Amino acid sequence: MADLAKLPVTVITGFLGSGKTTLVRNLMLNPGGKRLAVVVNEFGDVGVDGDILKSCAIPDCPAENIMELANGCICCTVADDFIPTIEALMALEPRPDHILIETSGLALPKPLLKAFDWPDIRSKITVDGVIALADAEAVAAGRFAPDVAAVDKQREADDSIDHETPLSEVFEDQISCADIVLLTKPDLAGPEGVAKAKEMVLAEAPRPLPVVEVAEGKVDPRVILGLESAAEDDMDARPSHHDGHHDHEHDDFESIVVDIPELTNPADLVAAIEKLANENNILRVKGYAAVAGKPMRLLVQAVGARVRHQFDRPWSPSEDRQGRLVVIAEHDDIKRDVIEAALGAAGATMANA
Repeated sequence: MADLAKLPVTVITGFLGSGKTTLVRNLMLNPGGKRLAVVVNEFGDVGVDGDILKSCAIPDCPAENIMELANGCICCTVADDFIPTIEALMALEPRPDHILIETSGLALPKPLLKAFDWPDIRSKITVDGVIALADAEAVAAGRFAPDVAAVDKQREADDSIDHETPLSEVFEDQISCADIVLLTKPDLAGPEGVAKAKEMVLAEAPRPLPVVEVAEGKVDPRVILGLESAAEDDMDARPSHHDGHHDHEHDDFESIVVDIPELTNPADLVAAIEKLANENNILRVKGYAAVAGKPMRLLVQAVGARVRHQFDRPWSPSEDRQGRLVVIAEHDDIKRDVIEAALGAAGATMANA
């Protein structure tokens, strides 16, 4: 049992586009009687996720309880960013009952858990649980390795060969560290896909784990809050590919920010992102755009070639109606000139009018 005098923290991790922000937003709207605070660790300098959450702040989780860390991953900026942020949240009046930490989609959870061992905060907070989100359709399709079956055959033939990709390591580390796994977007995977994804998750888990299907981030908070796992004291049971490393790198991934001109038709941007993802192995695109004649900002989020967009809020009078997108891919797939040309072309008609 966790020390109930400590402030509980839930770490929400998951692969790119797995639905972490949607889950946090739903917890904010249905906190189960808890006063929540949220820390969002962005990858890139456009605070899309934090902005989404602040737009739906409520009395149980007001905007001042939502903080962003965009200067690097939490585990790499413990002293400069993470500890001051946690201390600031703990100093709020009234004090939060529970803190949610939404990690970057590239985050390795175990180094983050080690941050909770710092003397300045160890006596004050505890990791109530680690929640891993996994996109059921993506897991079932085996997208964490170029060819999962071929890699498995090669590894069986020669144990000395390591064909793990960076994406598969991120996925496996997140599952290994979790107290519960949420399979998201089950409607896109279908019953067979969900069953396959669950089988793959359990195969990676180092110990029995509950696996729960979740659609649109809607889950009873009693299922994932109040686990009292004290994960900071249980790290040996959460193996990682990076155990024994003194630090870790994010050099396998890179992000760039692309400014895009005002759009005439959002469909042009969707088509450009789909083409870019299919031809250049882009993992994630997220950000916002301006559409001619529309007072609302267009929020854009894509996982590979699957693009979602919606108008989220009005542009404020002080804002420049300038679109900005964060593009994330493995290092070798980031080609700035190609990406800028593809995304810029979606608004070129309007820009040249």
